[in-house]
Amino acid sequence: MTYKYFSHNGSILPIERAVVPLDSVEYSYGFGVYETIRVAKGKVYFADDHCRRLMESARIIGLEHEFSEAFVRTGLRALINKNEAETCNLKILLVGGSTPDTATLDILCLNPLFPDRKLYKDGAACTTYNYERAFPGAKTLNMLESYLAYREAKAAGAYDALLINRAGCVTEGTRTNFFALKGRTLITPPEKDILPGVTRRHLIATAVQNGFEVAEQAIKLAGLDQFDGACLTSTPAKVMPIRAIGSHVWPHIPAELRELMSVFDEFLATQA
Repeated sequence: MTYKYFSHNGSILPIERAVVPLDSVEYSYGFGVYETIRVAKGKVYFADDHCRRLMESARIIGLEHEFSEAFVRTGLRALINKNEAETCNLKILLVGGSTPDTATLDILCLNPLFPDRKLYKDGAACTTYNYERAFPGAKTLNMLESYLAYREAKAAGAYDALLINRAGCVTEGTRTNFFALKGRTLITPPEKDILPGVTRRHLIATAVQNGFEVAEQAIKLAGLDQFDGACLTSTPAKVMPIRAIGSHVWPHIPAELRELMSVFDEFLATQA
């Protein structure tokens, strides 16, 4: 579907006017933050969480602006209504300027990309890539290394690339959060080393409510064989089971992970 309008600093404009000035140093240098929000059947999922994280990302990198969370939420709804968008992804771009009043806020409606349903049955394959993001807690436009890692993963036929830090630990995917599973314990890499995803946060809460324990610990790439399974989380993928990471293969998806996928789907259904 082609969407005819976008939002620029709160004004709804024709999509033809969505341009980036070539002399924008801030955009060229990646001095910006962004969010992607799922919309299904007219329902905006976790808008408060995403708007809050947008503001936190801007704070972390020192991006000063004059937009509030409420202003962003109003812009989301106005754009959905104008485009008559029932199912889409909303992309929010907050790009800094030389002064707070020259920062810009753009919101676009994009067609969602849904993972192959076969991956939920068989599990996804992931490659690995040695890289640590400069500001792990901020969702910034500085995505070159993640782009290169993801490109390598796609060329290898994998779903995503997992980032490996200097200690040899898995931190996160290029666009996903990572979990390992041991029995009924869900293990997440330390939050200080990752971008805490919105889906990740709700999965942790759902897991605890359904009798799982959650532990935060470093996960060595060389120690994956101690876990029963692993998964990825993201806005489009929800909970994606992992079949293989590099040469390490899990022969089957554990029943506990299947249960977690099911209860999270049930949780999402209550949000619609």
